[in-house]
This record gives sequence, structure tokens and C-alpha cells, in this order.
Amino acid sequence: MSRFGPSARAPFASMALAVAASLTLAGCISVFPKAKPSQLYRFGLAGAPAAAQASPAASPVVGRGRVAFQDAAATDRILTVTGNEAAYVAGARWVSPAPVLFEESLTRAFQAPGGPRFSGVSGGARAPIMLDLDVQSFETRYDQGRSAPPEVVVQIHAILVRTEDHVVIADQLFSAAKRAGDNRMGPIVQAYDEAVQDVLSNLTAWTARAA
Repeated sequence: MSRFGPSARAPFASMALAVAASLTLAGCISVFPKAKPSQLYRFGLAGAPAAAQASPAASPVVGRGRVAFQDAAATDRILTVTGNEAAYVAGARWVSPAPVLFEESLTRAFQAPGGPRFSGVSGGARAPIMLDLDVQSFETRYDQGRSAPPEVVVQIHAILVRTEDHVVIADQLFSAAKRAGDNRMGPIVQAYDEAVQDVLSNLTAWTARAA
């Protein structure tokens, strides 16, 4: 026989019900403040750059070297610059870090038929020529005020290095600036698409000639 009478058991029953209710609610109610999720964007989908004018048999093969990225832009946040001030767009991010999306676009550019190709060897160590890239600018510039459509600037320094003796055989600076159609994320992302496409199109054409 229980040592607790009906009146003594009542608090335990109430407590059990409260615990059960709290466990049920825990599955559908967050105890943390709700934050509005960031809108995700990507670039590099405007289309593959035009292939260099060369036959497939004559397509040069280069090793895929390092791709250095501007520190402030080497993230999934979208960098903006106004004069001497830099900031990130609130509530908007790249779907992957910008260097990842850029390298995906770079790979597609070097897969275009008739143009230069990356070596199939891991790291490109056996290719006679290595291509190193330094992405120096990858940003949204508000050069006409914060309310006006900004300009997207992509600037890359490309270096071709002979693998055998590490001699630089060619280097070139590629730059593209595209004005967004409006001061909204959709047109700004489109400007990134166009700027990346322009730079990579010029890069592949130059690589085909220089290599």
C-alpha cells in the first residue's frame, strides 16, 4: 500500500502532466529568438565564357595553380565598399563562400571546347605550365552614393609559370566593372555574373595565346 494518500499524490500527478506538456511543446516551440534567415545568392551562372579560337588538338594544357582571394571577400558574405568604408550586405549571403563559387566558374571556363584546359593530373603538378590567380578585387562599390545602383568590380592578376624552372612566362591583369541595373540584390548579383563572365572569357583567351 502506498504511503502517500490521494492528496499527496496529486502534486506528483500535476508535475508529471507539466513535464509531459513541456516535452511535447519542446518539439514545436523554440526557446531561442527567431531570426530572419539570410537570402542566398550565387554567381557564375550567366553562361560559359566564349571558347578560344583553337582546335581541340591544339588546346593548351595548363596546371591549376593557387587561387588567392581578396581577404575581405573570401567569405559567404557580400562585400560592399563606400569610399574608405567597407561593409557586408545585411540579410544576404552567397550560397557558398565566394572563392568556392569562383573556382566552380573557373572550372567551367576551362572545360569549354576549343579553349585551354586544366591538366587532369591532381594539382596539375606535371603540366608544363602552371596558372596562378590572385583575385585582388571582388566587391560592390557604391561610388555614387548608397542609394544609387552600385558598380561590381572583379579584378584578377593571372600568372603563367613554367613548371620546370619556375620562371614566369607571362602575367596579365584582368578587370571588369559592371553597373547594377538597380540598387537591389537581384540586379547586383546579375552584375557579378556579368563581371565574372567577362574576366574569365578574357582569361581563357589570354591563356590560350600565352601558353
